[in-house]
Amino acid sequence: MKKLVFLLVATFSLSMVAQEKLTEGVIDSKMTMSSDNEQMKAQFEMIGDIAIKTYFKGDKTRSETNNPMSGESVSIIDTQAKKMLTLLNNPMMGKKYSETEIEANPDTSGITITKGEGTKTILGYTCNEYNVAMDQQGVAMTMDIYTTEAIEASNQQTVEFGEDFKGFPLLMTINVNQSGMQMQMTYEVTGVNKESVSDDKFDMTPPEGYEKMEGM
Repeated sequence: MKKLVFLLVATFSLSMVAQEKLTEGVIDSKMTMSSDNEQMKAQFEMIGDIAIKTYFKGDKTRSETNNPMSGESVSIIDTQAKKMLTLLNNPMMGKKYSETEIEANPDTSGITITKGEGTKTILGYTCNEYNVAMDQQGVAMTMDIYTTEAIEASNQQTVEFGEDFKGFPLLMTINVNQSGMQMQMTYEVTGVNKESVSDDKFDMTPPEGYEKMEGM
């Protein structure tokens, strides 16, 4: 159960931003989790809101989270190189990393993406609604997402959604059903800063002391 909580936290560390075309800057956001399972709910309450800091520049994005319960998580995406590096530093698992190839034409079978009619203005950006449903390995998930095309950055959760999905998410509500247990995660941007970002933030070399995570 604790491992599931950690993996959810690490997986949904996201990247976001606000009505000029932004191609470089830093975004602050937070994620809140809840569940109808009392044991899971208690663990989520102990974790509290998860702060996420995202750096983006051109084709590269880096998202960082750091929580006393779940440890550190970093994801770096290079859309030009079609690669993603994930770093985990967790009390249970230690220091692990995984490297993922991003497919140019991802397989979206099993994923239904529908553009909704709703819009929201978030931090000055007009955002369009997308509804996503997927069922993978017995885990059913629905996502209500509001995106803006004014932000040129990549997002870990949507980078493989293909041509049916446009824009960068500023608000996401994610509902997960696993073995009858319901979980909900809400991600929202809380601040956007247009500023220079060092290229060092996007180094795709696994740091010394990190071991490759097998099976990922």
